[in-house]
Amino acid sequence: MKYTSDIAFTPAVKAFQEANNSRKIYERVEQFGGWQSKVTPDLQQFLSTTNSFYFGTSNSLGQPYIQHRGGPKGFLKAIDDKCLAFADFSGNKQYISIGNLSENDKVFIFLMNYRNQTRIKIWGTAKVIHNDPELITSLSDESYRAKPERAILFKIEAWDVNCRQHITQLYTKEDIELVTQPLKNKIKELEEKLSER
Repeated sequence: MKYTSDIAFTPAVKAFQEANNSRKIYERVEQFGGWQSKVTPDLQQFLSTTNSFYFGTSNSLGQPYIQHRGGPKGFLKAIDDKCLAFADFSGNKQYISIGNLSENDKVFIFLMNYRNQTRIKIWGTAKVIHNDPELITSLSDESYRAKPERAILFKIEAWDVNCRQHITQLYTKEDIELVTQPLKNKIKELEEKLSER
């Protein structure tokens, strides 16, 4: 029987799991069907708060490449329950990811939420869309100056939430401002009261 987790748990991987006494743990996961393969409300919520991810491709020789992608929260969008998409901009014009996708459509997305110490791994295939202005516009952010050159559609094959251990909790400038602004307001108020004396 095939499981969604087989995308990562190849026979070689399972042999190492067996040799290192972890195979039984993952067999239990398989008994429940393996990993998720569709966008769930939880994944949708996670994507809506995510402002960056790592995009892994490899060329026809199997040489991997990982690219950081960033944008406003929610820029990686669920198009339907099996497909994610994002707008692709010119960037540094190396075109490594695009070139890799022209040879090998297998891709990997690694999402990190440092604030909530959560990481999600998504396996799938991707294709580059050049001639769909409506789709490209729907994925674009009007506040971003650069013009998108294309869209990348990512078809989900499997996804899993990873262990929280060893994820250092980090906060964005926006997170810190939300917490500190009331304190700054209070300090200003107290300073004004002191100056009136």
